[in-house]
Amino acid sequence: MISILVFCLYLSRFSGLHGLSMNYYGTRGPMVEMMVRNTVNRALDSDPSLAAGLLRMHFHDCFVEGCDASILLNSTKDNTAETDSPSNLSLLGYEIIDAAKDLIEGHCPGIVSCADIVAMAARDAVLWAGGPLFDIPKGRKDGRRSKIEDTRNLPAPVLNSSELISIFSKHGLSIKDMVSLSGAHTLGIARCSSFKKRLKEFNSSHEVDPTLDSSFASKLSKTCNTGDDTEVPFHETRNSFDNSYFTGLRRNTGILSTDQILYTSPRTRSIVNAYAMNNTRFFSDFQQAMVKMGLMDVKEGSEGEVRQNCQRIN
Repeated sequence: MISILVFCLYLSRFSGLHGLSMNYYGTRGPMVEMMVRNTVNRALDSDPSLAAGLLRMHFHDCFVEGCDASILLNSTKDNTAETDSPSNLSLLGYEIIDAAKDLIEGHCPGIVSCADIVAMAARDAVLWAGGPLFDIPKGRKDGRRSKIEDTRNLPAPVLNSSELISIFSKHGLSIKDMVSLSGAHTLGIARCSSFKKRLKEFNSSHEVDPTLDSSFASKLSKTCNTGDDTEVPFHETRNSFDNSYFTGLRRNTGILSTDQILYTSPRTRSIVNAYAMNNTRFFSDFQQAMVKMGLMDVKEGSEGEVRQNCQRIN
């Protein structure tokens, strides 16, 4: 009860911020939340792996030009969009956003932004996978800019601790926010191309990354011999949202170097330990960090629009 009260008080800080509010659609679109959640649930019942895709899509959207659905815009003959960046080629779940948008447009056209649908879908994917239930402010507008060069702002999987902290800090996110949001890797997979240089067979030094468990490294090497695009789950329960990501870091089985560095760095190790020992604390901090991330550089008023089709500007 106390944790729920604290989170409600936390949410109240954001009511009306940037023109967003919890009940933004009110009487104009009273069924919007249910339509998004039902669309997400049906898709994930069919393919549970898409939960990770929806959550990652929201993150990749917000870290580039803010939470404005720029990740959804298609490239044109005159512009290569974010979606065609190498960092985004493995994103999944676009069809879920389109399905939710089509359903909503049929009931209340021109009201609900694609950016809000992306944010709601990520939230609902977390809940479907066993994560915390939480609300988010709504009222984002869709952006009109999407350029491949802007994806350089996405955190690369080879950054050190200080570089990671700096990137998150520039977006107003604390070290605790960074670690809790990294817990999104409790869902999904990584491809061998993003971590194989940690393995002795694939780097010039022919040494295993000393922060990686040697037995686990041997298993990864055998798996990655099949090619760069081979998929490896971040941990054994790839479709369940829980704190096993953090318990894995304590065993030195973080797949990406930017995962494992959260445990090896003195600045973040205590937070990893806290989440590994207390799933409730992880859930509480994660939902608060998601709300903060969802407010990054949101468009309002004439800065943006409500797209009729999420794949192109009006």
